[in-house]
Amino acid sequence: MNLEKRIALMVRLGDHLKGTDEYLDALMHRTSFHNQWFTIDNQKKAVQAIATGFLTKERLEEWLVKYDLSEPQTLQTVGIIMAGNIPLVGFHDFLCTFLAGHRSMIKLSDKDPYIFPYLVKLLTQWEEEMRSYVTFTDKLKGFDAVIATGSNNSARYFEAYFGQYPNIIRKNRNGVAVLSGNESREELYELGKDIFSYFGLGCRNVAKVYLPKGYNFDPMMEELHKYNKVVMHSKYKNNFDYNYSLFILNKIPIINNGCIILKEDASLQSRISALHYEFFEDQGQLEAELQRRAPEIQCIVAQDGLLEQQTFQFGQAQQPRLSDYADGVDTMAFLGSLVND
Repeated sequence: MNLEKRIALMVRLGDHLKGTDEYLDALMHRTSFHNQWFTIDNQKKAVQAIATGFLTKERLEEWLVKYDLSEPQTLQTVGIIMAGNIPLVGFHDFLCTFLAGHRSMIKLSDKDPYIFPYLVKLLTQWEEEMRSYVTFTDKLKGFDAVIATGSNNSARYFEAYFGQYPNIIRKNRNGVAVLSGNESREELYELGKDIFSYFGLGCRNVAKVYLPKGYNFDPMMEELHKYNKVVMHSKYKNNFDYNYSLFILNKIPIINNGCIILKEDASLQSRISALHYEFFEDQGQLEAELQRRAPEIQCIVAQDGLLEQQTFQFGQAQQPRLSDYADGVDTMAFLGSLVND
């Protein structure tokens, strides 16, 4: 299957996902019963983000033009260990591998086992050659390279097991936001999308905000309160109640608006339903801090031009482009570097 044909197949999938698919809807209900964090709305959000943000002819061609995608002389088998923190989070790794002309050997997360195999089934129905490009397995073996995503703890095992192979091994990262204090109400409301989307479980979700000394919390907390429907979800509410009780019992100062708990903390990783904050006085020192902690940061949300680092607009953290690679590692360049026999 040449590159043009592979692109066309992905575009067809994108067009299909923009329409109605009753079987896919049924699988979403099955998934939400299997994993309550994966609500129907969140699954639909993930599917539409893939369909409209990734799988259009224009976006794919614009993204791929910078790479030398001459056909591999021998297909390499790339083992892909998919995470399960948000729906279809491993799709981008599969997409890169497929468009680079290699095979995917995929270990699904047990938290998200239904939707992706169905998408592959659709692709196989449309193109029989697809069978040689994707296999599913419970244990990787017979692979040439690995892309593995997990926690800091699992990454240590990945490095020990896969270290002898060409690899991309991803660890925990989080999104952060930097506020100047001059944000509009609309921008603060959009920040809520970066915090609450997928219940904050994604590595691109904002888990910490940096605030200027003397920051007035009231406008931000009022805008974030507009997402208070999130506490109607039982698992989120359980986390909120537990964390609130824990902080109160330990006499930890917090700011609470009924759907998010703000806690002053240097850590970039916050609990579900909690958001860390830290004050800064000198922006130059803050930028140096962000640079130092870059290996912990997936993306930065801020007003355009506020920082020298690359930033995303408010509300855009969970809408990555094809070229916004996880952990800043260019997956396509990695796949292109694999030796062809």
